[in-house]
Amino acid sequence: MSFSPEVYRQDDSIVSRRIEDEVILVPIRQNVADLDSIYTLSEVGAYIWEQVDGRRTTAEILPLIVEEFETTEEEAQKDLTEFMQQLSAIGAITGV
Repeated sequence: MSFSPEVYRQDDSIVSRRIEDEVILVPIRQNVADLDSIYTLSEVGAYIWEQVDGRRTTAEILPLIVEEFETTEEEAQKDLTEFMQQLSAIGAITGV
């Protein structure tokens, strides 16, 4: 993994909601929802988001993805790396 530190938590500036089968991320700026920046997560993205709890390392999340989605470790690592980079870019995660 290309992340350091490898433990992340969901940033307090992001509110997430599960609506039926979708997880939606809404950034909160100055106590107001930024409705121009709503993110809808894929099934894999939603699963990863739910695992980012401030305790698990990315190395611990990886086998969970492999098991949940019956994929290869290489594909899961690629998805995890890309998604964590995206979450970092929008300020949705914070290193612990």
